[in-house]
Amino acid sequence: MKYKSVFDIIGPVMIGPSSSHTAGAARIGRIARNLFRREPKWVTISFYGSFAKTYKGHGTDVAIVGGILDYDTFDERIIHSIDQARKKGIRVKFHEEDAITDHPNTARIQMGDDEGELELVGISIGGGKVEIIELNGFELKLSGHHPAILVVHDDRFGAIASVSNILAKHQLNIGHMDVSRKEKGKMALMTIEVDQPIDDAVIDEISSLSSITQVTRISD
Repeated sequence: MKYKSVFDIIGPVMIGPSSSHTAGAARIGRIARNLFRREPKWVTISFYGSFAKTYKGHGTDVAIVGGILDYDTFDERIIHSIDQARKKGIRVKFHEEDAITDHPNTARIQMGDDEGELELVGISIGGGKVEIIELNGFELKLSGHHPAILVVHDDRFGAIASVSNILAKHQLNIGHMDVSRKEKGKMALMTIEVDQPIDDAVIDEISSLSSITQVTRISD
């Protein structure tokens, strides 16, 4: 594995004890909150592999709930996040899963309220880095370390090119792009990470395209 800086090795500023089990978990939870765009009324968190075996001792449970409450990795409120969530009326449940996953540090978050639900699968790959590998049944690859947009669209000719042209017009450089669909010709999901912050004007222009159903921005 190649590291770009010393911070990739020692991990982020964080509440401990583990960059993978604590900081990574907090980031997975915070990305879920970012995508849901509001505070949920209920959360079910399923842990797999190493997460399932050690989550209580390593604080993975409080970290992932802290992320869902929009706490950063270094926020001291993470320690009491489960109590804080319940004081807010958020129902929190944990499950230890026996299923074997491709990565040992895997968590599935299901959350919702009266307006809707979200289901997300994330993995903590070490040093506080994470990847989101599934969102509402779509496969994707999202790091959460760069500005990004998730674009739900009709799976048809020209949809990807139209979005790419808008990003190019606004001089946004694409660092990573992934497209997933559940069925040919139906709904699809573009995951696009860029090198620069994404302005509202870009979101509005993409949203106005006829093939686009929803655009969600994620800050780094």
